[in-house]
Order: sequence, then C-alpha cells, then structure tokens
Amino acid sequence: MMGLWEVLLVALALAMDCFSVSLASGMIVRRLRWGSLLRMALLFGLFQALMPLLGWLGIHYFQGSLERWDHWIAFGMLLLIGIKMIRDAFSPEDEKQFDPLRLKTQCLLAVATSIDALAVGISLSCTGYDRMETLWMPLGVIGAVSFLLSIAGSFLGARASSRLPGWIKPELLGGVILIGIGIKILVEHLSA
Repeated sequence: MMGLWEVLLVALALAMDCFSVSLASGMIVRRLRWGSLLRMALLFGLFQALMPLLGWLGIHYFQGSLERWDHWIAFGMLLLIGIKMIRDAFSPEDEKQFDPLRLKTQCLLAVATSIDALAVGISLSCTGYDRMETLWMPLGVIGAVSFLLSIAGSFLGARASSRLPGWIKPELLGGVILIGIGIKILVEHLSA
C-alpha cells in the first residue's frame, strides 16, 4: 500500500485538472461568489474521490472496458465543453451560454475532470488496497486536495481576471485549457 506522501503526490496530480478548470472559471466569473465557488470545489473533491472508488469497484467486474474507454469519454466531454466556451467567447454578451456558476455546468466539469481518476482506483486495487476499509485514507486525501486546489484556482482566477487586458477573453482561454486537458488525458492513455 502507498504511504501518505505517495497518496498526496497522486492527489496533487489528479487535482491539477480541477485547479486549471477552477482558474479558468474564476477568470470568466471575474469576482468571487463564495457559494458557487464552494459548491464547485465540493463537487470537484467529491468526484475526484468517487471515481477512484468506482475504478476500484470496477476492476473486479469491468477491468478491460473501463481502461479502454475512460480517456475517450473524458476527452470528448472536455472537448465539447471547451468548444462551447470558445464559441461563447466570440458571441455577443447576451447570447453567451457557458456559465461556470450553474450547477449543471459544474457537475459536467467535475465528471469530465475526474474520469481519469478511475485509473487510480484500478491501481489502488493492484497496490494492496484489497478491502474497502483501506481506501478511506487515499480517497479522503484525494478529495480534500482537489477541494482545496479548486478553491485556490477559483480565487486566483477571479483575482487575475481584473489584471487581464480587455482584449483577452477568459472564455477563450478557459476553452483552450479544457481542450488541452482533454488532449493531455488522451495522449497519456494512448501512449501508455
């Protein structure tokens, strides 16, 4: 089984997508809305902890199927959301549809950024986490780190947006970040 430091490193690696998406969302919103920020952070933390659990459970039933499709699903979701954000960047203000404050948007982002965590659950199963009781520490750390980095990303994004030149469109930057994360997930899985 992994020690606390190893689990912390895995949690930090998984939380980078949450941080990036939260950063972009904070730049789009341009000001802190604590209720929405905390809800997004909770969703990101919850899904980052839930997906490894599902991967751990799924290893016993769907081992080959999960590994074959998880990266394509994450890539597709992030690509679609990213394209929508980029399109909104060039739409008139009253026609913009991407809203990182909406619960539906936050749930989609939480799922899309956490799908690659399924593989962590599979690896937990292979590294000695053979009983449900042993999973609480790594899942708790993964969820807590994702929660904290999501808050930090939203906070930094909102602060940075006030310093951005007017010609930079946060929606465009956010869309490019999401597509980049999707491509990174796809490349990592296809080259493994």
